[in-house]
Amino acid sequence: MNTKLNRLMKDESGITALETAIILIAFVVVAAIFAFTILSTGTFLTERSKEAAYAGLQEVRGSMELKGSVIALMTTSTNTVDSLVFTLANVAGGQAVNLAPSGASRVVDITYRDKDQVLDLNTGDDWSVRWVVSKQTPADDILEAGELAEITSDVSGLTTKLGADKTFVLELKPQQGAVLNIERTTPARIDTVTDLH
Repeated sequence: MNTKLNRLMKDESGITALETAIILIAFVVVAAIFAFTILSTGTFLTERSKEAAYAGLQEVRGSMELKGSVIALMTTSTNTVDSLVFTLANVAGGQAVNLAPSGASRVVDITYRDKDQVLDLNTGDDWSVRWVVSKQTPADDILEAGELAEITSDVSGLTTKLGADKTFVLELKPQQGAVLNIERTTPARIDTVTDLH
């Protein structure tokens, strides 16, 4: 047994330089493929996260803002509000919003709510648009930068009429962009024209 061990110890045969080079090249190729896979996956994930961030910003970014006061109009002598009038504009850098007054092309939903009820103002002629400032002649239905649109919402169909000392919210939901909530409280006495600030 000692002779076998001595022979093994004296044997100096091993891997040649060519074999070492082949193994080294194989390791380099495998490492390069692995590095390319990691880099391409990282680039792909970075692009996906950038797309997700931009999509999130587009949804959160406001597209409309209130300009001026909300006006409550009383057309009957019942001391209740029949319609609410307010003016909308595009926020700086906001996207254009379609304010088509009725039909299938309407893309902004307006909802009235108070502590007693919720009313969807998107059926029939529950709200209308009058263009205060428009870039187009005649005005198109698109609210763009630099334009002002006056919205008149008919709230006469409420089950519990909008009377004195009542807090309410008008919620404007465009298809894309942030929801605009307009919250106001009516005063103790309602005039024919009441400024709700």
